[in-house]
Amino acid sequence: MSDWNDKQPIFHQIKELIEEQILLGVWQEGCALPSVRAVAADMKINHQTVMKAYQLLVDKNLIEKKRGQGMFVLPGAAEKLKMEQKQLFLTRDIVNIAQMLKRIDMPVQDFIEELEKQIEENR
Repeated sequence: MSDWNDKQPIFHQIKELIEEQILLGVWQEGCALPSVRAVAADMKINHQTVMKAYQLLVDKNLIEKKRGQGMFVLPGAAEKLKMEQKQLFLTRDIVNIAQMLKRIDMPVQDFIEELEKQIEENR
């Protein structure tokens, strides 16, 4: 990742990238993450930035540090992230969708039909 968003600290962006990768199954439970120095070298950033991102993931109980071995994805990390994303979707995105439907005077049934089409096309 070389296109950093200037509106958010890089360590947050790295944390979010790793969370997305856990959700997608790139990093599975029990899997070792790349070393802090390897990530820093690959991304051409300071290793302290990567360490800060990893620490945020440790604080969220998504990964753990095993002394002398590195960082590992904890059991249940993907499920925890799915629940977090679901809650965020329900509290933020659904509200925005409902407001948009009202603003454009679109019946909920029309939206549901279009949503079902999109889901089917993406299977």
